[in-house]
Formats: sequence, structure tokens, C-alpha cells
Amino acid sequence: MIKKTMSVHEVAKLTGITARTLHYYDEIGILKPTGLTEAGYRMYDDTALSRLQSILLFRELEFPLKEIKAILDSPDFDASEAISQQIELLELKCKHIEELITFAREIQNKGITAMNFEVFGKSEIEKYKAEIKAKWGNTKEYQEYKKKDIARNGGSYSKIANELLTIFFKLGKLKHLAPNADEVQNGIAAIQKFITDNYYECTNKVLSGLGEMYVGDERFRNNIDNAGGDGTAVFVKQAIVVYCSKRKV
Repeated sequence: MIKKTMSVHEVAKLTGITARTLHYYDEIGILKPTGLTEAGYRMYDDTALSRLQSILLFRELEFPLKEIKAILDSPDFDASEAISQQIELLELKCKHIEELITFAREIQNKGITAMNFEVFGKSEIEKYKAEIKAKWGNTKEYQEYKKKDIARNGGSYSKIANELLTIFFKLGKLKHLAPNADEVQNGIAAIQKFITDNYYECTNKVLSGLGEMYVGDERFRNNIDNAGGDGTAVFVKQAIVVYCSKRKV
């Protein structure tokens, strides 16, 4: 049973982290003590310890402290939803480790017969982490999206999504052209304008990141290819690279 308040050394003993780490967390503002004793010693209550648990879980998932602070300080942060996300990430991490163990045992038992580096990839984990950062990180883009989302009426979301897919459909019809063709580049400009108008400011830097996601995220890639035909997502990504290279980010 946790006491009502605990000292730095008691928290350190309970959690396994050092007193120096707790002092540092206080300095950077990610975990402030509940209060100070008359002698100036830091004390932590259950609320502070609950926040510390969240911090340590995010650290296990390799989130930088700066990003953890932004997530926990977000006005929209929901602890119960966050723990569900943390569990899913931990399960993905566990799956990744299990695959590595299986791969290592195969090498041990059979020797290295073929090079396989796919097992080391963490794209699925990184993709999910990016979604969490976008939602709780209180970024300018997310805040813009939230405001525009609130302003929409209930039936407009699917309409907007279909309008974006229509742009991908039209780009899919241009796959016979080079990515730098004027018609194709106009289509990329249309995507950028559409996202700015309906979601958040789509700078060239943001657009470049979306291009990577269109190919790297299976859900996006499938939706885009379903709209424009096989290979549309890759084609759009190539066209985005050309588009952004000609303009300042």
C-alpha cells in the first residue's frame, strides 16, 4: 500500500529509478513533487506517482522526455486511453522481441544461410508511436485539425475523405506520365491545398512526411491504391518528392 506522500528516496526504492533522476525530472518540469517539507525535501503523493508510472511506461517505449512531457501536459490527455495505447505498443514490442529471439535461435541451430534484415525493422512500432505523438503531442498541426474537425457537421467527414480519395483517383489515371509532369504536379498541389483547407497547414515538410506515410503505412497505401489502382501510393510519393524538391520547405 502506497503512503499518502513519499520522499525522493522512498520513491527511488519503490520504482528503481535514482534520486538524481527524480531531481532532474523536477528541473525539467516533467514530474514536479507534490510539495516540500519544512527542510526543503521533495515529497510525492499518489497523483505524482501515477504520473511517474506513465512517464516510465513511455520511457520503456523509447519516447524522448520532451515528447512525454508534451503528451502528459496536453489538455486533451486521457490517462485511460493512453494506458490502452501503451499496452498495444508494449504488445508490438513484445512481438518484435519474440521474432528476434526466433530468428536468433534459427541462426544458432542452422547457421547463417541467408541474410535477413527485415526482422530488425520497427516500422509498425514507429508508426503507432507517431499516431500517439500526433494525438497527444499537442502539435500545431493537430490543434488545427481538431478545430476544423469540430467545425464540421456530423455528415461531412466521409464526404471530405471521399473528396481526397477522388484526387488520388485522378492521380492514378496519370501513372503513365513521369512524376514531374505538369498534370501530376498540379495533382500534388491539389492534395496540399485540400489538406490545408480541411485538416491543418500542409507545409512542404508536412507534405513530404505524408508522402512517406502513404507508402509506409499499409492502411494509407491500400486506400490510395484502391482509389487510383495498384502503385498509385508509390507514384504519389515519387511526385511529392519532386514537388517538394522544387520548393522551400
